[in-house]
Amino acid sequence: MEWIDTHTHLFLAEFDADRDEVIQRALQAGVRYMLLPNIDENSLQALYACTQQYAYCCRAMLGLHPCSVHENVTGQLQIIARAINEKKFVAIGEIGLDYYWDTRYREQQLQAFRTQLQWAAEWQLPVSIHSRSALDDCIQEIKQLQRGQLTGVFHCFTGTLQQARQIIDLGFALGIGGVITFQKSTALRETISQISLQHIVLETDAPYLSPVPFRGKRNESSRIPCIAQTLASLFHCEEQEIARITTANALRIFPTLVEDMQHK
Repeated sequence: MEWIDTHTHLFLAEFDADRDEVIQRALQAGVRYMLLPNIDENSLQALYACTQQYAYCCRAMLGLHPCSVHENVTGQLQIIARAINEKKFVAIGEIGLDYYWDTRYREQQLQAFRTQLQWAAEWQLPVSIHSRSALDDCIQEIKQLQRGQLTGVFHCFTGTLQQARQIIDLGFALGIGGVITFQKSTALRETISQISLQHIVLETDAPYLSPVPFRGKRNESSRIPCIAQTLASLFHCEEQEIARITTANALRIFPTLVEDMQHK
């Protein structure tokens, strides 16, 4: 079985002590590619270093995370734009809206989100969307800009069935991670069971949101099969089927991965 972790922060300091071992465990678990979303201008060098050292399995996304947006968002976006023009990457991300912690920079978040969605449309790149306490606003922003060019993943989806269907209608996939394994996530499991597997990709969001039975511990990409086990039980199928469909979905959304595979 081959898997793709569509959202993992392996470049963060939490992995500095044992990154080699973490990546080897992922490869041994069948995770062929790990997609690494950028955070902001300060994380670029760590992201570059990780994806260069592990170029055989790690791929970079470039974007500005909503929680990093501040009053000088124009300057921040200029730095990210320069990076996009200089580096090879697979998507614009992680971008979006987050009203959970603070709404002081709500307008700046909206500016950053709209700008980066426009970049994605212009350059025909997928996006990785972060949405916390702002899912309806994220959906609405994409509706306003969607001209058939935007695609990507709503990372860490935990919304309702209605929201899931809106996202799918917009041409996006749902990123499903460790949250679906939590005991309290009955409603999410019920929602996902009513969605076709054709619209689902897997992710860990490592080092965060470790699935059961590792909840509370640092997450890593090797735990993708734990998430797949829960999905297999929801869809009454074998894990191999989850691997086949979700990996095909990820390759469709992130086409540069297909190019990489063809060149090997």
